[in-house]
Amino acid sequence: MMWQDLVFMLGSGLSIVFLAPTLRDASARVPLGTSLPSMGIGFVYAITFATLGMTFSAVGAFAAGMMWSLIALIRSPGGLGLSLRLFRVESVSLFIADLRRWLASFRSSSPVEQYVTADVAYDQQHGYPHTTETPAD
Repeated sequence: MMWQDLVFMLGSGLSIVFLAPTLRDASARVPLGTSLPSMGIGFVYAITFATLGMTFSAVGAFAAGMMWSLIALIRSPGGLGLSLRLFRVESVSLFIADLRRWLASFRSSSPVEQYVTADVAYDQQHGYPHTTETPAD
């Protein structure tokens, strides 16, 4: 083991210790322009250290990248709300409807339309979910 491996691992460990209060502070807002590049650097360093055989450094850099990932996910101005919006019930039901249409295209000789219809009766007849939401102005 090289002494440099331990030095880099300790440096990554300290960065995690210094970042932990930001993750715990509910009022903290870290711009994605800060957290995403830092996350990327952490992961690139982890891969680089791993290819050099510096296992401890690679683990430390990966952990620092993960910490920045959590900060980006939870403490960005859009925050967890932005991330949770991706998993709303409407999104899942629309995904399932699209998946059904895509699978139906393999079973049918007629082309499947790739847009959402406004016809409630058509949607109900074909088993597709229909939302009553209108786009925001």
